[in-house]
Amino acid sequence: MLSVEAVDKTYGSGAEQVETLRGVSLTVRDGEFAALVGPSGCGKTTLLNLIAGLDEVDAGRIIVDGEAPPAAERLSRFGYMPQQDMLFPWRTVLENVALGLEIQGERKSDAQARAAELFPQFGLGGFEHRRPHELSGGMRQRASFLRTYLLGRPFLLLDEPFGALDAITRGHLQAWLAETWNRIGGSALLVTHDPHEAVALSDRVFVMSARPGRITRVLDVDLPRPRTARAAETEAAHQLIDALRHETESIEVL
Repeated sequence: MLSVEAVDKTYGSGAEQVETLRGVSLTVRDGEFAALVGPSGCGKTTLLNLIAGLDEVDAGRIIVDGEAPPAAERLSRFGYMPQQDMLFPWRTVLENVALGLEIQGERKSDAQARAAELFPQFGLGGFEHRRPHELSGGMRQRASFLRTYLLGRPFLLLDEPFGALDAITRGHLQAWLAETWNRIGGSALLVTHDPHEAVALSDRVFVMSARPGRITRVLDVDLPRPRTARAAETEAAHQLIDALRHETESIEVL
């Protein structure tokens, strides 16, 4: 379980000081897929970086499975998928996907064998020895997700993984992720600016205010799983999306 307790974060000093987060608290339960939405610049990615241990909190605590590990130890608790796919152009897709396992100390041949077994399940079969530039944007994101998944972390942090894709490809990837998540399980916290994406994928949605970011509302997504690409088109989903829009529009005006 992940618990964020009254976290503050400010960057800079003096006249250049920017208060990014103020008193942020949230909890993601074991086996839960949660989403974090809010206006641009509200600190969503900053919060994800703090959870992952890529930066230090100024105040508050981040609790993982009942402990408050220092930032240097938190990264080993999470699988982190950033906005960009971060695939190295000089490596094959298989070599890119297996890289995380190699960094953890696994032999290159063993790491690549483990990765190759999962390529068909992730829609990448036959592309093991291609270079990243030969893949579509959607396939690159699948490769990035597979690389993150292979690390074996029970909790994934996903930072707008489909934000740079066109609407049609993004819809396909959302449906694919929903189906994949039903199969692999675990816990996840997804940062997104898209309320439809939040509804289609998550069990709960945390709504953030404009900077300094704080949690203003928590909404349950009471839709059965497995969900299809049409999950966000149900009447219940429309009600939730309207609530999310009301929340984000009202805080952007402030």
